[in-house]
Amino acid sequence: MSETDNPRSLRRATNLVDLGEGRYRAEISQHYTVVGHPNGGYLQCLLANAALLGARDAGSSHRHATAITTNYVGSPSVGPAEVTVDVRRVGRGVSFAHVELFDNGKLTTESVVTLGTLAESASPRYAQFSPVELPPLDECLEHVLPGEDNIARCMELRLDPSCAGWWQGTVNEIGETRGWLRLNDGSASWDPWSLLFASDAMPPATFPLGSSGWVPTLQLSSYVRSIPVGQWLRARQWCVVVEGDLVDERCELVDERGRLVASSSQLAMVRFPPEP
Repeated sequence: MSETDNPRSLRRATNLVDLGEGRYRAEISQHYTVVGHPNGGYLQCLLANAALLGARDAGSSHRHATAITTNYVGSPSVGPAEVTVDVRRVGRGVSFAHVELFDNGKLTTESVVTLGTLAESASPRYAQFSPVELPPLDECLEHVLPGEDNIARCMELRLDPSCAGWWQGTVNEIGETRGWLRLNDGSASWDPWSLLFASDAMPPATFPLGSSGWVPTLQLSSYVRSIPVGQWLRARQWCVVVEGDLVDERCELVDERGRLVASSSQLAMVRFPPEP
C-alpha cells in the first residue's frame, strides 16, 4: 500500500487546506493519538508543515524544519482545527515562523520553527556521540498499545528487553527506554520531516522507574541534523532529572549508517504511585 493510499499516512494526517492570509484548516487524526490525545511529535509535524507552507508563500525556498520548540498549552480534540502562521523572518540560510493551533477558537499548541535546507551529501565535521547499542531486531520485544486506532498502528517499535521490564510491572533504577523504530504508514523510509514524529514516539523513560501512564508533555524541542538513511531508527530516550511532578527527558535517533540524525528534549509532568 502506498503512502497516499494508506489511511494511516502521516502525510495525510497532517494535510492542510489553505484558507488564505496565513490560515490553514487541519483535521486532527485519531490514528496518531495516545489514550485519545494527539501525540506531541505528530502535532510537531503538522505545525512544521504549516511553517513550511507559510514561509514558502513569503518567499522562502527552505525545504526542511531543522528545529522546532512546541508548547502544549492544552490537548486539541480529534477533528477539525485551525492553524495560523506568522513568518518572522525569511533569510538566505534560515527562516523563522511562529505557528499556533486552535481547537474551536481556543489555543492548544504553539511552535517556533526554524527552517533551512539539509544537504544530501553533508557529513559531520565533529561529533561527540556514541550510537546506542541494541540487540538484533528479532531479539527485541514488539511494543503494541491497546486499542484499534493509535500511534502503535502507525509505527513498529521493538524494545530492548533489558529496559522493558515495566511491561510486567518490574521497577528499574535507570530511567531509560531503547529500541528500534520504523514508520508503518506506507512511506518507504524516514525523512527529515517525519523525524519530528519519531522524536516523541518512544515510551516515556519514566515507565521503568514505575511511573503511571500519565506523562503529558509540556514543552518539546526537536532538532533535525541530517537526512536519514534507511527504514529503521535506533532510538534511546532517558530521564535527566525527575523532581516533584516534572521530568526532563532526552531522546537520540540514529539511522542505519550509525549517524545521529535527530535529537529532542522535553519537559513533561509525571505521576508515581504513592509509596507504601
